[in-house]
Amino acid sequence: MKKKQLIIGLLVLVTTMVLAACSGNEKSAPNDDTNTETKFHENMDINEKDSNAHSGHEGMNHSGSSDVPKGLKEAENPTYPVGSQAIINAEHMSGMNGAEATISGAFDTTVYTVTYTPTTGGEPEEDHKWVIHEEIENAGDEPFQPGDEVVLNAKHMKGMDGAAAVIDTAEKTTVYMVDYTDTETGEKVTYHKWVIESELSPVE
Repeated sequence: MKKKQLIIGLLVLVTTMVLAACSGNEKSAPNDDTNTETKFHENMDINEKDSNAHSGHEGMNHSGSSDVPKGLKEAENPTYPVGSQAIINAEHMSGMNGAEATISGAFDTTVYTVTYTPTTGGEPEEDHKWVIHEEIENAGDEPFQPGDEVVLNAKHMKGMDGAAAVIDTAEKTTVYMVDYTDTETGEKVTYHKWVIESELSPVE
């Protein structure tokens, strides 16, 4: 009888140990899954941030209309006449540099780089290229100077129209509207404003 009780006791003990071991394994599996899932989401977040970081000039209006600001004068003898071709040597946005452009407008004015705070909120946009004299509120005959505080009347980007800005640089030159094909996406861009003369070169 004692032997039988001893055997039963040993069986219960062994069974308990086996169940405990299985239970321990079952607990570790969900933890591994949880860690894997956490790492997956962390990688997703990193990839998403990288994607956003490379979006570049988000909100920039690639194409525009043929309308120009009131008072803007057509260039009398531009280096690149309307209808001619030129190579764009500028990186205002991706897919622009190296593109062959057709000139859709040429005008003599003063162009500015500006730093402005978007009306939609967010961080200031620094050294934005380009805003022309006629796209600034209450612009008179005299050009603005670096450091002048102005209000923009341009819609090149979201939150730009009506934004307070500071003039960074000023240059008297010929500015161009251009049509070109984005070298990265193949998208046709029309009436892009603005490219200045020094950002263009002849087609070889």
